[in-house]
Amino acid sequence: MPEVIFNGPAGRIEGRYHPSKTENAPIALILHPHPQFGGTMNNPVSFAMYQGYVERGFSVLRFNFRGVGRSQGEYDGGIGELSDAATALDWLQSQNPNAPQCWIAGFSFGSWISMQVLMRRPEITGFITVAPGANIYDFTFLAPCPSSGLIITGDQDQVAPEADTLKLVERLKTQKGIVIDHTSIAGANHFFQDHLEPLMGAFHSYHDMREAGKRA
Repeated sequence: MPEVIFNGPAGRIEGRYHPSKTENAPIALILHPHPQFGGTMNNPVSFAMYQGYVERGFSVLRFNFRGVGRSQGEYDGGIGELSDAATALDWLQSQNPNAPQCWIAGFSFGSWISMQVLMRRPEITGFITVAPGANIYDFTFLAPCPSSGLIITGDQDQVAPEADTLKLVERLKTQKGIVIDHTSIAGANHFFQDHLEPLMGAFHSYHDMREAGKRA
């Protein structure tokens, strides 16, 4: 997983990029949790999803938002971080101009940013969002949600309670033309401690289903 550095809106952005060995492979971008609460691209959930896409033959990028690790700049309340994510996606696409699919995955704060990117980039095929924090972040911009995807929650999440996320899921399910799937991981807290295996089981099961053509 070679280290990459590319220019972002606030200066240098640090990332890790795995290019697929397969020509014209699909691509995926991974967004990490809140920078002010210890979130980095090496967060276990973010890293697990990164590895999941590597295993599936994707070219995949994870990166540090501004002010995290070796990425320059300072935390910007989500506005600058959205610009960072858009820049990272631009970079990933520049490395893979013929990718047949583009996926985005985020955890917690990264979920909120990823869904905003989704609204702005019609080329995104689908999404995986983990513990999106519907009680903390405003997701009303998903009107409508442009792509089908999977939302994963832990039923013991005290930071982003599952009940709040379920309200978001039900609202998104009323839209025509897309399908929002939801998986609850029994016993999992917000950080999915000791529950990464079932989390990634849900991740792979969803991708298997999409590859089998059972979702738009």
